Amino acid sequence: MEIKHSALAGTMESSDVQVMIEPSNNGIELHLESSVLAQYGEQIEKTIREVLENLGVSNARLIVRDKGALDCILRARVQTAIFRANDKVENLPWGEML
Repeated sequence: MEIKHSALAGTMESSDVQVMIEPSNNGIELHLESSVLAQYGEQIEKTIREVLENLGVSNARLIVRDKGALDCILRARVQTAIFRANDKVENLPWGEML
């Protein structure tokens, strides 16, 4: 899936994550900030890359600001940002990605 324009999902509240995504021509560029980076940074990055791969996103710049979100919240925010960046709001295949 190609990223058409910039999009945002999530908040900066405790236990949430804010995902900003925009088009890129340089593969996946991931900038991760997290209050739990030392403990869970690898898992957070793995989850983000898994969602990108499942949705066929191969070129995108992401800025992810995590405030201790659970894995399911992280997945939902990344998916939402991707769909918003493609103006896709109907027939979302949520069950296939969880």
